[in-house]
Amino acid sequence: MTKSNINNRGYNKYLKMDGKISLTIDLEKFDSDGKWDGLKGYLTNTKMSNNDIMENYAHLWKIEKAFRISKHDLKIRPVYHRIQRRIEAHICISFVAYKIYKELERQLKLKGSDLSPEKAMDIAKTIYAIQVKTPNQQHIVSKTILITEEQKMLATMFNF
Repeated sequence: MTKSNINNRGYNKYLKMDGKISLTIDLEKFDSDGKWDGLKGYLTNTKMSNNDIMENYAHLWKIEKAFRISKHDLKIRPVYHRIQRRIEAHICISFVAYKIYKELERQLKLKGSDLSPEKAMDIAKTIYAIQVKTPNQQHIVSKTILITEEQKMLATMFNF
């Protein structure tokens, strides 16, 4: 076994290997890394000011949340297209789906609802609308089927 056989995460980066199986902690490297404890550093190639860099980094969680929503809630998958137009269409559809999700989130908050967008979408998936054509007059009657209290609450909230 050699050093290249072990990952370099956590305490493993402090291991020094002598021979084939003898492991010791590299105290010199451990002490050297200790001087950075409690400090946070940013490495960037931008010409932004230090304050702007730190301000933008503080909002990184929003970007990570957007990716989580896109992958989990909206089930947007990786792009496997080859043709430029299809790649652009995939990205456009993904962006529009995320934008609609954020608008639903905004509307729920605006209406004072404690529903999450995920819960509202789950309820909406159980609501059905039917259209019936009357046999004699050929008149079309539309009806939205609202059975549960949650469905009725969502219909009232969004006026449908």
